Amino acid sequence: MIGKWLWMLRQVLRRLWVRVGAFAALAIGSAVAAPILSPLVPSEWADALGGEAVDQVLNILASSMLAVTTFSLSIAVNAYTAAESTSTPRAIALLQEDLTTQRTLATFLGAFVYSIVAIIGLNASYYDNGGRVVLFGVTILVVAIVVFALLRWISYLPDFGRMNNTLDRVEEAARNALKTRLDTPFLGGHPAGDIVPDGANIVEARLTGYVQHIDMGKLNTWAEENGAKIWLAVLPGDFVYSHAPLLHVLGADPGEADCQLLCDMVTVARRRSFDQDPRFGMITFAEIASRALSPGINDPGTAIAVIDRQLSVLTEWRMREGPEVDFDAIHVPSVEPGDMLDSAFRPIARDGAGHSEVVVRLILALKALARIGPDAYGDAADRLIDEIEAHSVAADLIAQDRARIDDARR
Repeated sequence: MIGKWLWMLRQVLRRLWVRVGAFAALAIGSAVAAPILSPLVPSEWADALGGEAVDQVLNILASSMLAVTTFSLSIAVNAYTAAESTSTPRAIALLQEDLTTQRTLATFLGAFVYSIVAIIGLNASYYDNGGRVVLFGVTILVVAIVVFALLRWISYLPDFGRMNNTLDRVEEAARNALKTRLDTPFLGGHPAGDIVPDGANIVEARLTGYVQHIDMGKLNTWAEENGAKIWLAVLPGDFVYSHAPLLHVLGADPGEADCQLLCDMVTVARRRSFDQDPRFGMITFAEIASRALSPGINDPGTAIAVIDRQLSVLTEWRMREGPEVDFDAIHVPSVEPGDMLDSAFRPIARDGAGHSEVVVRLILALKALARIGPDAYGDAADRLIDEIEAHSVAADLIAQDRARIDDARR
């Protein structure tokens, strides 16, 4: 379980401006460093290439890269908008963190910054003939990188932001979050159980929002230093509000300063994050399916595709006996498989009740999960199948559709 600062650093590194700034800084550095490498250039190369060879290439690069960067950015924004309108706004964060898009935009903008800096240096007589040769070599390399980025971008665009592409990203995020939680089912702490010991002091939340990250290492260190045990009242993805229970402390009576310190170890923000929250991926999937089933879109095929992907992710659930404990002073509640099923399928059961093909696929998926993991999913799947039956009865389907649903239940 990573600490808060490492987690925050990883969040920052996912931002577009970080890669753009890094490429731009590298471009400036290469342009500025050319005179330093000038003494290494053979004199005959300096005489042959140290004239006007690089000026025209840099001018072309500068004039074209700004337009290409602006055009590519507009394509990315249009893809975000299209994905938001066809899938769900919760999936846009995954598109915005797309590495190929970030690298492409960073390459184009970095090439533009490099050419501008190099042109300024040439006009200021910053480069001698040897420096111009180095600049020429770097410029050829930059052009090659730009051409490669353009070809990759062109081949990438037809799928970027499309429904299947968005579903792929949500599935990957949900699968990774579930795998992380299954590897450390209690975030590295002890199973909390259902009862908090008597006499434990409540530490209340100071902010309203969703829990994004819990710094287990710092919580454990504080508890050991103060001879205390901590029972978490929330998990990543839970909604908290001011004065809601955040955690319980047994064996110590934290003062105001300690309470603030403990609250700071639990990151609360306005939006949910996929990282430590396996339920969020299922909720995002369900939102995509519900939108597809709305009367204005009426796309049951997408809802069925969502069910298939949810089934693929949920089949990876495994029960773990005696989880490894890295933080001995912390007790953590569990994510129940029934909660995962409810987050994944209940909205689809409600909104897809009028589509027999969706109802049948839901029932088959739940029966498959019950067979694969009877201890984990059996009771929850039976409960949801009964709920699906109630929704389909209320939808007043024709006899043939009712027969197909009854066949699926058998």
